[in-house]
Amino acid sequence: MNDIFSSIENIVGQVGAFAWGPPMLIFLVGTGLYLTIVLRGIQFRKLWHALWLALVKRKEDTDEPGDITHFQALMTALSATVGTGNIAGVATAIAAGGPGALFWMWITGLVGMATKYSEAVLAVKYRIKDEKGDMSGGPMYYISRGLGWKWLGFIFALFASVAAFGIGNMVQSNSVADAVNATFHVPFWVTGVVLMIFTALVILGGIKSIGKVTGVVVPIMIVFYMGGALIVLVLNITGIPAALAMVVKQAFTPTAASGGFLGASVMMGIRMGVSRGVFSNESGLGSAPIAAAAAQTKHPVTQALVSMTQTFIDTIVVCTMTGLVLILTGAWDSGKTGAELSAFAFQSGMPGGHYVVTIGLIMFAYSTILGWCYYGEKSIEYILGEKAVKPYRYLFVLVVGVGAVAKLDFVWSLSDTFNGLMAIPNLIGLLALSPVIYRETRGFFSESGGGETPVQVQPED
Repeated sequence: MNDIFSSIENIVGQVGAFAWGPPMLIFLVGTGLYLTIVLRGIQFRKLWHALWLALVKRKEDTDEPGDITHFQALMTALSATVGTGNIAGVATAIAAGGPGALFWMWITGLVGMATKYSEAVLAVKYRIKDEKGDMSGGPMYYISRGLGWKWLGFIFALFASVAAFGIGNMVQSNSVADAVNATFHVPFWVTGVVLMIFTALVILGGIKSIGKVTGVVVPIMIVFYMGGALIVLVLNITGIPAALAMVVKQAFTPTAASGGFLGASVMMGIRMGVSRGVFSNESGLGSAPIAAAAAQTKHPVTQALVSMTQTFIDTIVVCTMTGLVLILTGAWDSGKTGAELSAFAFQSGMPGGHYVVTIGLIMFAYSTILGWCYYGEKSIEYILGEKAVKPYRYLFVLVVGVGAVAKLDFVWSLSDTFNGLMAIPNLIGLLALSPVIYRETRGFFSESGGGETPVQVQPED
């Protein structure tokens, strides 16, 4: 029996190495680059307009088809992406690849904005109303409805429904329990019970409840964490130009060994920056468009512009601030890694800085749990129907508690593998439907006023 389990574990490990390996990372970034060219750099041309749409509530939007506002859809998506990757992921990338890894995170984020934009265009265009009258959309719908490949849509939904229990659940609750225990000496099981209660209070109410809570929690957590990082940056403001120069220089030259840092090649910097960047902003994985499909919007492009700001905020803003704190304080070459490195850097930068990391990690991880539950339940709904949603929510709440106290390495490895595999059907769908994305974009911005045509919500099959 042990031999069989060992063999399964080995196979999962090999598939996971492929799912997050160089070929897939090239596929992810390459798709973003292709979409950037097709859309003529829309993430650069329309960024300020997109930020205005995202942050300014317009009354006319609330009268459009959808379950939640543009802002709530963005916050729900941000709740799932702004997480441990912004704290531990950035630290891991720089600890292994050197300061140059941050540059490659920027590149990943910039091309990823075009990917996130394209995902949202298709999510809204091909969304449907489910049995309760709520919106359902995402890669499984635009693959099956846009391409007619229901089998591939099913595969995506299967991967997403399983991955949600790992990357969006147990990994997060365990990170919170570990951080709270290390800082405040609270038992793991207590953290698990508290997380289960607070998770249940929100997710059992569905997307409208999740949207309302994330609309409040996410801005607070981002401002809190960025406020702490900003204090460190201001205290070290004279060193920022040199830090930025170091990031750019070491993106193209090997990073020499220093302190506890063993040195890194340019390829290691690229690999760590790209992989941690994709892990943080999830562009191309197909998760965020599930939330985008629930937005109240007249045209797919309107929500797509809002959605692409998610990657900008996650990677270009939050990850950059974490990276600069690590570099300015000199903590990056201390030999530490992950959340421990981030806590050490913040503590070095200002008194009590490690509390900023701990509290930030708690809020980031909790919000990620909320966002990923919605992704998972919509995926299981696609496979089994609306009747499966409530049982899925109850199981999700239970697993939050299990994740806080258990060391289930195999389960985490399995879910992380499925998380990476989600990208394959999604990227195929994006590339095959890129002419649709182009037409929708051109129509919206044309002088003929193509953007004034309301999006047609399709009935469920």
